[in-house]
Amino acid sequence: MGGDHGPSVCVEGAVQAILESPREFQVILVGDEPKLREALATHSLNGSRIDVCHAPDVIQMHEPASEGMRRKDSSIRVAMRLLKDGVGSAVVSVGNTGAVMAAGLADLGRLAGVSRPAIASRFPTVNGASLMLDVGANPVCKVQNFVEFAVMGSVFVEGVTGKERPRVALLSIGEEPSKGTDLTLAAHQTLSDLPLNFIGNIEGRDVLTGRADVIVCDGFVGNIVLKFAESLRGFLETSVRRQISSNKFSHLGAILMGPFLRRMRGTFDYAEYGGAPLLGLDGLCMICHGASSAKAIKNAIWATSASVEHHVKDRMVEALANLRSVGAHA
Repeated sequence: MGGDHGPSVCVEGAVQAILESPREFQVILVGDEPKLREALATHSLNGSRIDVCHAPDVIQMHEPASEGMRRKDSSIRVAMRLLKDGVGSAVVSVGNTGAVMAAGLADLGRLAGVSRPAIASRFPTVNGASLMLDVGANPVCKVQNFVEFAVMGSVFVEGVTGKERPRVALLSIGEEPSKGTDLTLAAHQTLSDLPLNFIGNIEGRDVLTGRADVIVCDGFVGNIVLKFAESLRGFLETSVRRQISSNKFSHLGAILMGPFLRRMRGTFDYAEYGGAPLLGLDGLCMICHGASSAKAIKNAIWATSASVEHHVKDRMVEALANLRSVGAHA
């Protein structure tokens, strides 16, 4: 209910997710029931794969994250309780990110072995996509947080994409282990000693090259990288339009390159990736952009469904337990 475009876009995305997916799953829409049913009435669905759960309250984007804990009748809190009670298997939200985090901590708690949940984001690369975490939940981190991010990110990528032993890298100002802050220096040493496929440091210029499958950083750095990446699409589109309008030959070239330009635009379209998984809660949760389109919501539901299908949460619990066991015998 708290997204920029209201519930109709969420309903449309849910309908598309069900109609276009080969997977069998159900969607529970949580929010103002009369508004949700009104939006549902504009779509034709066979069967009963969409249900509605009423939640009378809404946490708006401008409200503080603490409202996620205080407002128990909000759509975010009701959704989290459905997950906790086993009625749902995962939560997808386009609402207030801080409130989603607060509600998740209040109702679900943390996974065993996780001190701080992290927001992860997928970035396009020349070889597919990489996962960066944290991108905003934890501006200040400790080495242990980096270790948890590396383990959770590795398990998520392996579970959702099927890629065995994902390459884990630490984002720093140089490839050498001796470069970086005191935190990244210590984190490099610790990650090197763990049973992960740790490939060392990478620099900012390597984020889009595909060198790593999982990129670990603190939320301050990660959020800056994320916001910069979000600006690339607009910058490229503006630059291309200016070049096209410069002369008739450029315009003709643009027509011939139309399919290529559309693919390039799609590469930097957040809707292709759906949302950002919130990793470290005792339950699967996907956070979408507040301005998400129906397509973005559809893809977020698909990605979350895949996480459920591949038991990503259980795998994280196992990996974190193994990590503690290694530490105990080190």
